[in-house]
Amino acid sequence: MTKPTPTTTDESPHGGWNDGTNASSGGAAFAGLIDSLRLAQDRIAEAAAPDDVVREATRSLQDVAAALAPYSVSGSEQITGHRLDLPGRGQALVPAFHVDEWDEEHATGTFRLGRYYLGGNGAAHGGVIPLMFDEVLGRLANTGRRRARTAFLHVNFRSVTPIGPELRLTARFSREEGRKRYLTATIHHGDVLTADAEALFVALRPGQP
Repeated sequence: MTKPTPTTTDESPHGGWNDGTNASSGGAAFAGLIDSLRLAQDRIAEAAAPDDVVREATRSLQDVAAALAPYSVSGSEQITGHRLDLPGRGQALVPAFHVDEWDEEHATGTFRLGRYYLGGNGAAHGGVIPLMFDEVLGRLANTGRRRARTAFLHVNFRSVTPIGPELRLTARFSREEGRKRYLTATIHHGDVLTADAEALFVALRPGQP
């Protein structure tokens, strides 16, 4: 199994995806918090609960927000999105991507879409597919290279991407022309191609955010 490239910093010529945040920030407790948040998102999406249960759940969420509010930090200091050791980099916006292989030229792994991402009739919401492609292609575009940002992402929806079963995403680095990086990716449900994408990422100039 191929593993991601070593952690570097943005000041390095190969800043890559990681910005130097310690992979152990927050410890195992933070991983559990994000897992619980993902579960809560799915449970809220699939629930048709009575009013008293909804009100109690609302109070519980408000209590969680209040408990965490005193510990707010800047974007560069936050743990969410910086934990490369965790699926989804320790954030709950993008579905958790479980890496099987990763190097500077390709990446492959699996993910599942819970009810939080339901569009209708068992199919994933169309917006989550580009989101998933951008997450993995962006990380691959930056692996072992100076940080780049998405300039173009074209997605073809080939068939229904289902909610629930395991899906496989494969991404490939096609070529580099100056600051431009071209990549492609596919999503499969078993042998069925559900979506494919082509993307352009452009390396940042020194000082660009």
